Amino acid sequence: MFEDIPVEVGLVHEGERIRKEDMRVELGGPKVSEKFELVLVKKSDEITDGKISILGPDLADLEEGKSYPFGILVEVTGEKLEEDLEGVFERRIHEYLNYIQGVMHLNQRYDLWMRVGKKAFAKGLNSFHQIGSALISLYRSELPIIEKIQITFFTGGEEFQSTYNLARERYETRDARARGLLDEEVDTFYGCALCQSFAPSHICVITPQRYANCGAISWFDGRAAARMDPDGPIFPIAKGEYLDSEHGEYSGVNEHAIKRSMGAVNRVWLYSAFGYPHTSCGCFEAIAFYIPEIEGFGIVHRRFAGPTVNGLAFSTLADSTAGGRQVEGFHGISLEYMRSVKFLQADGGWNAIVWMPAEIKEMLSGIIPEDVAGAIATEQDALDINALKSFLTSHHHPVVSKWIVPEDTEEEISSDFGPATPVMSFGELPLMAGGVKIILKNAKIYAERVIIQPADTHRKKQGGKND
Repeated sequence: MFEDIPVEVGLVHEGERIRKEDMRVELGGPKVSEKFELVLVKKSDEITDGKISILGPDLADLEEGKSYPFGILVEVTGEKLEEDLEGVFERRIHEYLNYIQGVMHLNQRYDLWMRVGKKAFAKGLNSFHQIGSALISLYRSELPIIEKIQITFFTGGEEFQSTYNLARERYETRDARARGLLDEEVDTFYGCALCQSFAPSHICVITPQRYANCGAISWFDGRAAARMDPDGPIFPIAKGEYLDSEHGEYSGVNEHAIKRSMGAVNRVWLYSAFGYPHTSCGCFEAIAFYIPEIEGFGIVHRRFAGPTVNGLAFSTLADSTAGGRQVEGFHGISLEYMRSVKFLQADGGWNAIVWMPAEIKEMLSGIIPEDVAGAIATEQDALDINALKSFLTSHHHPVVSKWIVPEDTEEEISSDFGPATPVMSFGELPLMAGGVKIILKNAKIYAERVIIQPADTHRKKQGGKND
């Protein structure tokens, strides 16, 4: 099936990582502002079956070590195909490209990130015709519902911009269709295991009000995929008993988490970044990260190039978020989820958001509640914690009320320990801050006074019937 391709193609290569020093070329990715992958269902007479087109330079003509704008357009037809399946087929691009030895594909839609390795290029993988041939063979063999297929690769040319604009319009149309349906109105959620090759203990739980972390699969997409391919990577999850309405805990979700993660994850809270947060693979569109000094959350998306307000870049925060782990305070999310009333519901929702890139804030204009929108800072307002505190205080953000310590809850142990007297000593003291672990060796802590007060309870693991 892959005789004309000079490298191996198969499941064994899924999850392969290609580091910068090992890549021949990078397509899309964080250094490129415009990239896309799009599947369109067309009429039969609009498709030349098996046709592969390249608009712009071919793979062999791209300069080694550089990053390029990139687009993939897959057009399909079939008697039983409907537009509802476009998003489902589109997500398979991620899976199938990762079957190709020496090719790494991450993310989706307008965030796609692809690398071709030097070793694969040296073996002869030097044309998008070869990659397109592999994609067509995989689509045909795994999705026989497709009767005809053609693929176009874009690395430039006049049609790149118009097709990119079409892709963005199509994404918005699909997303808008999924808005309005409530989690409480359905009996079944859907799970996606497409990214388990990168994060073995992760499954995405897709609900009407909580998009897949990648932002590419809605509840309607999940339903269509499960019906089309019952044995595929997207599957139904019977909700089961509603254990906790605030945090979003369902017995059916917990059962699937245990089964699919091989016991690594046994509880999931769908609407919280604390306690038992939804796991993250690595394809998430954005990260909600807790800022303990502020007692609120920052948001950062892949397109944001600079450091966030806590000094860490998206890539650093992603290391603390990805891998299929439940890491309190580090939460991979889709941008569409931020439109939902369930967005971090148990943690305060929008009243807990204190910082985000201006691009996201503008995109969500009209979605962010008016009473808090003006009090959420961007990189134009604050680039460090002190500046953020000043901004939040002057704009009367709701989190500021958490900073006030009630006088009747303070218990002063001592007002004078004497000069240079340590109040605490440790052989080794680990500290966690912003995704970085700091270990203090043989530490001695000095203080003018010590105050004991009740701990903040908003992060307490509570509310489930299993407690």
